[in-house]
Amino acid sequence: MTEINGNYDPAFSLVAEAFEKNFEEDKDLGACCAVFVDGQIVVDVWGGVANSDENTLWEKDTIVNVWSTTKTMAAICTLMLFDRGLIDLDSPVCKYWEAFAENGKEGVLVSHLLSHSAGLPGFDAPISEDQLFDWDYTCHRLASQAPWWEPGSVSGYHPMTQGWLLGELVRQVDGRTLGNFFREEVAEQIGADFHIGLDEEHFDRVALLDTSAVDGPVVLTDQAPHPFVERVERHGRMGAKIANTDRWRKSEFPAANGHGNARSVAFIHSLIACNGSSDNFKLISSETVKKIFEIQTDDTDLILGVPIRHGMGFGLRSELMPISPNENACFWGGWGGSLAVIDVDARLSFAYVMNRMAPSLQHDMRAGRTLMAAHASLAST
Repeated sequence: MTEINGNYDPAFSLVAEAFEKNFEEDKDLGACCAVFVDGQIVVDVWGGVANSDENTLWEKDTIVNVWSTTKTMAAICTLMLFDRGLIDLDSPVCKYWEAFAENGKEGVLVSHLLSHSAGLPGFDAPISEDQLFDWDYTCHRLASQAPWWEPGSVSGYHPMTQGWLLGELVRQVDGRTLGNFFREEVAEQIGADFHIGLDEEHFDRVALLDTSAVDGPVVLTDQAPHPFVERVERHGRMGAKIANTDRWRKSEFPAANGHGNARSVAFIHSLIACNGSSDNFKLISSETVKKIFEIQTDDTDLILGVPIRHGMGFGLRSELMPISPNENACFWGGWGGSLAVIDVDARLSFAYVMNRMAPSLQHDMRAGRTLMAAHASLAST
């Protein structure tokens, strides 16, 4: 039986029970779960194994690659620049990144980058792994190619490219890389243990990802994939094993290589849940928080193959994505099973992070079980 460590408010004991059940019923390896309400942490639990090769236990300060849950941090950085009046979400990207206007992209807006509707989910031609680690090269490739569909008309998940697109936008406007902007303007300001580009001093506390179930193509849905999915897979996809390399950890991939734990993810998101600020720090204004919930697209995503309602940088609650009983709730998750949910109506933020990657998002109950327990606990208080 896996020992569960940490603390939780007795009113949220259901979350701890659900978390324990993940190990008993779904064979979780190592994981953590956190819940904040009104800016206060009410659940902070962890358990299992961080490195099965060395039988190292998951500790309080263990961090792990959370894959696309990183995108929430990239979106926050972009929204912060909007909040400061440095970018306009409804302006063309080429207003800030001049080279981006090539090949008919003059009409691609900043909002299209945030809502995965820019038509640039992958590369038009083969790209090597070394080139994927070359920031200037990848940004040049994306700036020079044409959209795969009419920008803004429909979403098509940008699994890796959103990171370069938002990251280069931030760099063009602010001068810093997105990882440095995030570190200096968010993580260091509030003391959040989340990193986009990890310093070597933290390597010894990074959990090893179990990628054995996801070594093949990514399984996003049980439906037949759109032809665009094959194009994304063919040109530039890096397998999950790369996340366990030092090269990956040290680099900046703002769409996918954030390292943190449930506590740090939910802590940062708790500011948004509390309308953008705490008593000590303002992340964004309440008006900018409202921008997150402006629907950008609401249809079957061309890449994910499932209906999804996209807001500004986050997925939004819908009948088909019932992440909360409340209307003003948003979310995103990462390859293999991590999940982050922000409920502004309940002033709640939730995060689940793990190291055993599941092959399909549709049949993985670990995050959903703990999320439902968090909502049930809050309803009973």
